[in-house]
Amino acid sequence: MTGSSDSHSSAPSRVSGILLHPTSFPSRFGIGDLGPQAREFIDFLVETGQLLWQVLPLGPTGFGNSPYMCYSALAGNPLLISPERLRDHGLLSEADFADLPDFAGDRVQFDQVAPIKMGLLEKACENFKNSANAEQKQQFEAFCESKAYWLEDYALFMALKQTQNGTSWHTWEPAIAQHKPEALEQCRRRLPAEIFYQKYLQYEFFQQWSDLKRYANAKGIQIIGDIPIYVAHDSADVWANPENFCLDEATGEPALMAGVPPDYFSATGQLWGNPVYDWDHLQHSDFRWWVGRFRAMLDYVDLIRIDHFRGFEAFWAVKQGEETAMHGEWVKAPGREFFEVLREKLGKLPILAEDLGVITPEVEALRDQFEFPGMKVLQFAFGSDPGNPFLPFNYPRRCVVYTGTHDNDTTVGWFNQLSDYEKGNVWHYLGCFSPDGIQWDLIRLALSSVANIAIIPLQDVFGLGTEARMNFPGKPEGNWEWRYHGGQLSGELSDRLKTLTKLFGRAPVM
Repeated sequence: MTGSSDSHSSAPSRVSGILLHPTSFPSRFGIGDLGPQAREFIDFLVETGQLLWQVLPLGPTGFGNSPYMCYSALAGNPLLISPERLRDHGLLSEADFADLPDFAGDRVQFDQVAPIKMGLLEKACENFKNSANAEQKQQFEAFCESKAYWLEDYALFMALKQTQNGTSWHTWEPAIAQHKPEALEQCRRRLPAEIFYQKYLQYEFFQQWSDLKRYANAKGIQIIGDIPIYVAHDSADVWANPENFCLDEATGEPALMAGVPPDYFSATGQLWGNPVYDWDHLQHSDFRWWVGRFRAMLDYVDLIRIDHFRGFEAFWAVKQGEETAMHGEWVKAPGREFFEVLREKLGKLPILAEDLGVITPEVEALRDQFEFPGMKVLQFAFGSDPGNPFLPFNYPRRCVVYTGTHDNDTTVGWFNQLSDYEKGNVWHYLGCFSPDGIQWDLIRLALSSVANIAIIPLQDVFGLGTEARMNFPGKPEGNWEWRYHGGQLSGELSDRLKTLTKLFGRAPVM
């Protein structure tokens, strides 16, 4: 299987991999990036027999730093650009790194990191402007041309956002908020340097990401990307394509907001605040915007996990003004028609369906009609009876098993706060506990299951507790911060993971 859009096969069989977002890499810049530590991690995957690396969405994050609430569904996060790679290409010097603060090693302190990192990127941009040779300029122009269908709007959106002190687009001057061509042309003439800077950031991100993906693919590692079903209201996508969304025509705010009803994670549900789609309009346009989104994703990942897949069958819609997700309604979506168009345009796609939460037979039928593997999470397996679909003996082969996801506690943290009843169920199911820690019991359980794909969060390989949790759903701040230290990918952990991966038939056949 390749990452290009002209040749795709179904998801691989009998493999395993690691879930880790690039922000979690070690780095002297306070946040993980696409530099040398990313390659070291890929080497660790190869050494341990893994064939997959799963990442969270890679877009430019807004308030709260959530990769699921980005300023663009198609752009890359500039904070992931490696200053060391820019140095290697002559756009920065080692002297530029002389006064870096002593960043925390185990957390991303976004407020501290962002101004320093962006200052380095501004300097690199100026150096590129002043010193790029003819070949580099041609590469930059070719990139801008190939991505123009989203890059033009995104670069202008971000340039305007800077001039508007970061306020949401729907509060801007009406002609600009309403994307009027004459007003936009005036903005382009007024902000050429700011627009160039935004395009340059995307150029460097995609250069670095493409290099890293080539490195991974050459070593047999495929990358699982993540498409959040919804996009942020304050995004270039909604600003430039308002007809695709259910918006209040007078204010530009969401008329209907996305979320989920009360569930395992929250007694009042989750009110995400994103505008839901105007599926009638999308269907009449032959789903052009969505097809373009998938095509763009396949430029830089090998497989795609669709977050909140059930929203393609029916979605929870909450009216403007509600403060929780309790008072909403399920609305049907044309999922079958969409995936048929997607298959017709792009071929059979390597899609994984996040089918957690309130799942109906109709959602399962949509998933199975297109042969998308669903998700199984071991942390959900031990609270009920033998019919629990998350117990491994109930799995189909066509699924992806996780010990936990980015929304779960780590396995150690989860187990420590289980009730005695659930701990007893875990004990009886396993038959014994490993002296190496409960995380290795669940890793063994995932790898030994019949699921074609097993994915382990790196925090579980390390045996870390709740302090290493990536996200607490419903908590607005303090998420997405965990990082590991250089040197933690030790020989002992590597050997143990490699042994289990080979034992359960998931390592590549040499």
